[in-house]
Amino acid sequence: MAPLTGSAAVPRVSRAMGRLRVPGDKSISHRYAMLAAIADGTSRLRGYAPGADCAATLSCLEALGARVSRGETLTHAVTIEGLGLGGLRPSNAPLDAANSGTSMRLLAGLLSAHPFRTIIGGDASLSRRPMRRVIAPLTQMGATIGAVDGHPPLTIDGAALRGISYSADVPSAQVKSAILLAGLHATGRTTVVEPAPTRDHTERAFEAFGARVHCEGRSVSVDGGQRLGAVDADIPGDISSAVFWLVLAAGTPESDLVIESVGLNPSRTGVLDILRRAGAEIRVLPPDAHHSAGEPIGALHVRHGEPQSFEIAPDEVPGVIDEIPGLAALAAMQPGISMTVRGAQELRVKESDRIAMLARGFRALGIEIEEFDDGFTIHGGPPAGGEADAAHDHRLAMAFAIAGSRAGGPVHITGADAVAVSYPGFFDQLDRIARGL
Repeated sequence: MAPLTGSAAVPRVSRAMGRLRVPGDKSISHRYAMLAAIADGTSRLRGYAPGADCAATLSCLEALGARVSRGETLTHAVTIEGLGLGGLRPSNAPLDAANSGTSMRLLAGLLSAHPFRTIIGGDASLSRRPMRRVIAPLTQMGATIGAVDGHPPLTIDGAALRGISYSADVPSAQVKSAILLAGLHATGRTTVVEPAPTRDHTERAFEAFGARVHCEGRSVSVDGGQRLGAVDADIPGDISSAVFWLVLAAGTPESDLVIESVGLNPSRTGVLDILRRAGAEIRVLPPDAHHSAGEPIGALHVRHGEPQSFEIAPDEVPGVIDEIPGLAALAAMQPGISMTVRGAQELRVKESDRIAMLARGFRALGIEIEEFDDGFTIHGGPPAGGEADAAHDHRLAMAFAIAGSRAGGPVHITGADAVAVSYPGFFDQLDRIARGL
């Protein structure tokens, strides 16, 4: 049943079969849209993510002078006429990033290089998220950024920027991307040194649009002043969304599911290794593997296997930070297994405090979970049933729904309308699977 007035009843799933597609990758959609807006020429992006987060990026770019055309719903095609490097224009009103931390942080990098004032805010959830991690390096580059105790809204006074070498305190692809976007406009070379590798969509996107990026170990550099060319690209399905269906099939006996056209960027596929350790049978279908604008794409075939207890080590966390709620659902679905994750304190500053709210929601469904400052341990399932509060967090809503599909009794989720942030059709797809369609 689709979520109504913010709530959803979860259908019982006996097995997951067939083929499906997931929405376009959020991370890639944000980046392609922003680069298209400062490129020379008109970019055509098919498979643009349909959720509210990526819609917020398009709305902000339109307010900054970019011409955006949205095509038919089936292909989720977006056309963006670029304004050229440094060509964004002042907005007549504050920008609204809604719930999207990616929109705010990456746009802060772009706007720091434009010589006008911009105010960018968002909803109540976004207003609680930390922004000092982008404010500090962008200020070092020459911008002036005001905030409320390090939180949105941000008041950005752009300026002529200078390249810097910045060693990040925490591994964050958003921080890295904001600095590199600013560095594209700066004088000299801008370098980011990461404490651990993070997803490399920005580096690949730069190269797809014609900019050269220098990568060496954990160091990524870009030279300022490089002009970008428009692209014609297919955006792959979001592996962070695909994980929920991979988990459903892996945790449901007799399941056999194919997820088509999924992004298989190596910086994102660590989650597949973890799922295999947990007993899932997953393989990439070779005939379907290809590339678009530097991003590998393929079909994933998943079957239920022999469930195993599993751990996520601290050094794995940066590569799977968005997939942890889905992986938690796998442990919560199955009896006799456990899951432990440590080194994941970053989960506490996502759309919600995902550690606290994940624990609260699973306990409400009858799952035993032990909470730590930097992670948790789940001691198996399946859920008994009950009502879980997703705290208006899209990934928690989907995690509770997947786990709840194997519950012994009825499961109800409040705050389920948050799936619109990344996957508006999630509950409809779950319902189709439950009915064997």
